[in-house]
Amino acid sequence: MDSPIVAQLFRQLFRHPACQSRRNLATLSSCLQHGRLQRKHLQQQRRHMAIRNTTRGAKQGLPEKESHWQQRTELFSLDMSDEYKAYPTVTANDLRSRRERPRKVKMLMRDFIEDSLYNPHYGYFSKQVVIFTPGEPFDFNSIHDEPTFHAELGRRYTEFEDLLDAKEGRPDDTRQLWHTPTELFRPYYGEAIARYLMSNYVMTTYPYHDLIIYEMGAGRGTLMLNILDYIRDIEPAVYDRTKYKIIEISPSLAALQNSQLLSSAASRGHANKVEIINKSIFDWDARVPSPCFFLAMEVFDNFAHDVLRYDLDSEEPLQGTVLIDGHGDFYEFYEPVLDPVAARYLRVRHAATGGRYRVPYPTTRAARWLKKQLPFAPNLSDPEYIPTRLMQFFDILERHFPAHRLVTSDFHTLPDAVRGLNAPVVQTRFQRRMVPVSTPLVHQGYFDILFPTDFAVVEAVYRALTGKLTRVLSHEHFMRSWAYVEDTRTRSGENPLLSWYRNASVMVTV
Repeated sequence: MDSPIVAQLFRQLFRHPACQSRRNLATLSSCLQHGRLQRKHLQQQRRHMAIRNTTRGAKQGLPEKESHWQQRTELFSLDMSDEYKAYPTVTANDLRSRRERPRKVKMLMRDFIEDSLYNPHYGYFSKQVVIFTPGEPFDFNSIHDEPTFHAELGRRYTEFEDLLDAKEGRPDDTRQLWHTPTELFRPYYGEAIARYLMSNYVMTTYPYHDLIIYEMGAGRGTLMLNILDYIRDIEPAVYDRTKYKIIEISPSLAALQNSQLLSSAASRGHANKVEIINKSIFDWDARVPSPCFFLAMEVFDNFAHDVLRYDLDSEEPLQGTVLIDGHGDFYEFYEPVLDPVAARYLRVRHAATGGRYRVPYPTTRAARWLKKQLPFAPNLSDPEYIPTRLMQFFDILERHFPAHRLVTSDFHTLPDAVRGLNAPVVQTRFQRRMVPVSTPLVHQGYFDILFPTDFAVVEAVYRALTGKLTRVLSHEHFMRSWAYVEDTRTRSGENPLLSWYRNASVMVTV
């Protein structure tokens, strides 16, 4: 279920009210079967290539017919160049106040992704997300092995979702439910982060400065509670000087964090330590000169990216734009003129890495020539997704938090990604099962779009923009250094805290 046909079917399904969606579910299986047959038929007839059409913004000296490129896909082959010239260009900021998904517009890929994930009225994180909590912490020492833990987790997932269905009075087939390591390994994961923070604080700025912790994207607030509980219990003198500030873009998650803070007598004791700031980090305008730690746990993966393809003759990049027609369907266009943000990222990356980074095309002229001789060869490279929004986040840290120390964890590789270099996983949850699709051009708000982090490049860019030194560790290495790993060891000797996130890395400022 990973073709553009599937993405279109989900888009059509999610346009209907909930009651109509449930009536449509019975026919989804047959629709998907028809989609696969149609896809096979189209593959036999259509070439995977780009076509050239007229548009604005061409490079000086280019013929009018070569001023932009519309990417053909397996699903769409319509020439939309007239609509491309006529439709206005919008940004994610322009769409914040809109309650309906936009039509008859075009926008850069990063704006499309940001709008899909964070629009206050229909964005994925604003309206769709439910964060799983397993209830009582797992007693790993009494669990036989990892398969037993996985089975128990599945049981608690089902129990959690059954309770949600009972509360809502009906099953929700499109509920977007996911978990974090903070929730699965509570409180041990948070205690490991707390040990790292407390140790580095005591060795550097204590007692001259307070322990100030900023956390972005705090989910249910569980990490906050685990960190504060640990510091209070282990080092009361440090706890007295601790301040914890959450920066949360989602109003619903900010409300959840407030309720989590007041949910038990133990957590109520932290109320005067915590401030929840409901705003986007990219709207931050206050300078914080004091030393602080900045936590960004599994945040980078949902930062919007731009998409580029490269001309295989000149190796020049073309930037991707998404066109949305009057029916809400999507088309990709590529222009040879980069916007200032994407152009700056390429300059910074090249300077920071000394030109040592991967590209989505053969690096030798001979190999590129051979590739172009293949039957039905495309005239543009595969897509490359570049983390332009992450670069802007580093700018915020450097400008407004000059004395910060970053602690971040994220995935360096992801399964089931769409085609391309540094390409995202695009998935939705349907009838309690995860469904990946093969394009980021999906119905806004119903799909998670998450990217892997190339820590070799990201570390170099962070160092170049902030002037700070860093260290990158595997998730396992970090946890072996700061967690009490015996707390999460099963009776067989297996340890889910170490093995479940082998595709994640941790980067810290040193």
